[in-house]
Amino acid sequence: MPLYCWNVFLIIVIETHQLNHGWCVKSMFGHVSEKTCREVTSKGSGGMEVILSSLEVLMTLITSVSSQLKLKCGGRRTGVFVSKGGTAILLQLLVSSSKDPPANEELMLHIHSLLSKVGLKDRKFGVKAHLNGALNVTLNLVKHNLQNYKLLLPCLQVLRVYSSNLVNAVSLGKSGALEIMFEIIGPFGKKSTTLLKYVMLPSITALLGYLPTLLAIYQDWHRNDTRHCHVVIRKSILGCIKNLTNIKLGRKALIDANGMRILYNTSTECLPVRTLDPLVNTSSLIMRKCFPKNRLPLPTIKSVFHHLLPHIPAGGPVAQLYNQPPGGKTHLFINQKTDFIIDVCYALQNDDDIETDIRKLRPIQVNTRPFDELRAYEYFCREFSENFELHRPIIIPTTPSSLGPQNRRPLREDLLTPKSDESPLELDSISISKRPEGTADPDLVCSLGRLVLDAGVNGDSVDGPQEEGGEQAVLEVPDTAALLPLHDPDLYLEMVKSTRSVPAYTEVAYPDYFGHVAPNLREPILERVYGVQRTKIFQDIERLIHSSDILDKVVYDLDNQSCPVIDNGESLKFNSKFESGNLRKAVQVRKFEYDLILNSDINSNHYHQWFYFEVGNMRPGVRYQFNIINCEKSNSQFNYGMQVLMYSVQGAINGSPHWVRTGSDICYYKNHFSRSSIAAGGQKGKSYFTLTFTVTFQHKDDVCYFAYHYPYTCSMLKMHLQKLSALRTAQIYYRQDDLCETLGGNSCPLLTITAMPESSSNDHISQFKSRPVVFLSARVHPGETNSSWVMKGTLEFLMSCSPQAQSLRESYIFKIIPMLNPDGVINGNHRCSLSGEDLNRQWQSPNAELHPTIYHAKSLLQYLRATGRTPLVFCDYHVFSVSSCSFVVECSKEATARVVVWREIGVQRSYTMESTLCGCDQGKYKGLQIGTSELEEMGAQFCLALLRLRRFTSPLELHNHNSHLLDTENTENDLIDTQDEPAFLEEVDYSAESNDENDPDLQDNHALPDPNSDSEYSRQDSLN
Repeated sequence: MPLYCWNVFLIIVIETHQLNHGWCVKSMFGHVSEKTCREVTSKGSGGMEVILSSLEVLMTLITSVSSQLKLKCGGRRTGVFVSKGGTAILLQLLVSSSKDPPANEELMLHIHSLLSKVGLKDRKFGVKAHLNGALNVTLNLVKHNLQNYKLLLPCLQVLRVYSSNLVNAVSLGKSGALEIMFEIIGPFGKKSTTLLKYVMLPSITALLGYLPTLLAIYQDWHRNDTRHCHVVIRKSILGCIKNLTNIKLGRKALIDANGMRILYNTSTECLPVRTLDPLVNTSSLIMRKCFPKNRLPLPTIKSVFHHLLPHIPAGGPVAQLYNQPPGGKTHLFINQKTDFIIDVCYALQNDDDIETDIRKLRPIQVNTRPFDELRAYEYFCREFSENFELHRPIIIPTTPSSLGPQNRRPLREDLLTPKSDESPLELDSISISKRPEGTADPDLVCSLGRLVLDAGVNGDSVDGPQEEGGEQAVLEVPDTAALLPLHDPDLYLEMVKSTRSVPAYTEVAYPDYFGHVAPNLREPILERVYGVQRTKIFQDIERLIHSSDILDKVVYDLDNQSCPVIDNGESLKFNSKFESGNLRKAVQVRKFEYDLILNSDINSNHYHQWFYFEVGNMRPGVRYQFNIINCEKSNSQFNYGMQVLMYSVQGAINGSPHWVRTGSDICYYKNHFSRSSIAAGGQKGKSYFTLTFTVTFQHKDDVCYFAYHYPYTCSMLKMHLQKLSALRTAQIYYRQDDLCETLGGNSCPLLTITAMPESSSNDHISQFKSRPVVFLSARVHPGETNSSWVMKGTLEFLMSCSPQAQSLRESYIFKIIPMLNPDGVINGNHRCSLSGEDLNRQWQSPNAELHPTIYHAKSLLQYLRATGRTPLVFCDYHVFSVSSCSFVVECSKEATARVVVWREIGVQRSYTMESTLCGCDQGKYKGLQIGTSELEEMGAQFCLALLRLRRFTSPLELHNHNSHLLDTENTENDLIDTQDEPAFLEEVDYSAESNDENDPDLQDNHALPDPNSDSEYSRQDSLN
């Protein structure tokens, strides 16, 4: 017999070098005939055949091999053993050896030890055990050896493997296995701790059990294990409870047995001891899983506001999306049953999403419209046909403002809670002054109301009263105009009047009016507090256990605006009825804690992430907790150092008109509010997420604003553009056109920026017209406000008088759409336009009525291509996404601007430039949260990158006197950091510690992926 066969045989049958068991192999074969030995060792007999033959021999020598037999096998050898049918032979050996009671104890010990190892490698072990009748053999052996822990240990190990099969688990349960298990586990004791720790508890986990008994046992061990010597056993008991609550009946049984209170109380007692965190974490997981699912306290999940959409031809793609029947009504109205569009493309963001078809990875020019139709877009490219007669003043046409002094409407200020018997205070009758000493009158701040567009609908003017003595009231505001060249409060109010919103807003937020001056101080990324998420989860569980302590008082509700909120002066006052505002409902749950609910995007029932709201009537020095309870993204950088933004009105009056990062105990986690399967893209069992943060206000009777990111409204853009136009010089060609009118009746500005030709000579005119086009766009997603700040930096750089800016203008003609989704921005949407659709998924086939900005932007690009002026660069500004920041072509993004412009228009350099909402993990801003100055710097740096691109791609150098400006690496004041750095990769685990997705009662096997889900939870016990 070959040596290796004997080695395998010896390992499987016995280990001769076990301590105290140095039993000789040949003593086992002493009772075997010479003929049998020759057959086993005959030439040509394989290793596994030898093993199986030996096992058959063991069946005939059941009494002779019973002494001191101890078998071990594992790894690859075990797999080979199973593949050759060794499992069935062992089970037959077990059954046959039990037919003549009493069974040999040593033999049973060794057989069960071997079965516990083999069973883990055999996928059909449970079926084989059931067919051979081995279940009752092992169970009876356990019944008769409850005090024999040496034999009980391997038997329970085998029972555990048996129970992994559902049929076997039910059969064992009917045979009284549970009663036997509870006899073994019993109350707190020290005799069987090893048995409990390693075998019995995992075995009972797989069996359907009695939760009340388990809870009582856990309480007993918790109460008596005062020195925490048996934490493993206590955690094992919790593991049993956790597995039993994986099904709906188990969760119901735990709640009925008062398990939530038991686990909450025991976990609270464990919190001071850091070594007991495993118990606390497991208890938290169980309580979160069993927390009863509730619907949001809303009459409907669809948006409060609705916009009537234009007529859509029956059978068209949009009609199919909205399920409009053939011959539909003249207007399409989004109702509650049909207001959701499953954006499958947006949902599929995984490795399988990468396009692998080589034919689709090449640009294909598709002429979707005849040139006669595209000829209309020549109006937006008039610079290519102008003669530039320089002997007379050059006037570059700019879209005139519809607002003049004669159209000014007075504004007033009311108290935070306007009363009908109070007279309005007109801003037109208020003189604006600065307080040099930087102090503010508290009474003035207390009387500050909201900036209201008086008679904004009817246009009637109201004469405002004067204070007693005939003196005008003085509103002291910071002189932000002196600090911000592009900000003018009066001009901003004029821009607001021409902005149309679906809710017909008549109020103006103070931060937008006062303006934001970037603070000089650096704001580091917030360090996460240990255990903060666990603490927040426990607070939620307290609501269920101590429900009588919850106020549940509605203090703000857009769904019931006609119903006045009863206020006793102790509650905060909320408001979001201004441009870009988003807050639907505020509920006071405790004295200083509020649940906040965001509004859906208009004509939609989801996309809750962007928020912008006002808070008043606060007490200074008090910790207020805010919980935004209907967020949808399964991850957030709020878990990793990002803070919310706050703007204090009194702080602005005192000389600090800043949006500042604020909030402590910030956490983002899955809550117990369930999402509708319609709103979740067809998936069942999905939950909302909570963003919670705590704020301590500094000023009494202040008015503060909170936002997801630095707000940038459409009116602010119009103000900035009007101020920019005033900066142009004789060397700058600047023109502003209205690309189109949006669904909401707002204009979409289109800018053309370049350098004027040096003269009217043919050479200079020819050079002017031969400049390549750079096409830039931003803010297609309203919630991505950082893209507007980056665009602001780009525009300011292009309009500046620096040599680099002049060289850049001489190199390119810029076509810029700074805000592709004005309606979404104005109405406080997070992702969609008024059509309820993501405009960045409409570039393949935009509809002129439903997606006018995308339709006309694409048509303009098609016109440029048709006239031989295909842009050299196309760049769309966006927000940074940790999980989906990719430069490959993904199937889910085939209808995005970047892919369509590259594939259909033929722009080789078609990009998406993304900026972070949180901060940086490398470079000079490492460890700091991003601010508006850094975002604007990004926009300027992008311009310098275009200069370098022009240098390396242009076949001809520019004029000799400017050629040195293209080499920005040799410029003293070079703004580009030429040091190569690795790409920004943030390793983030957005764990919210919940496994509802694995619940068989909640999971839909045919459900679509979550459109907003970027990652699921890889860890279950990391609550900190």
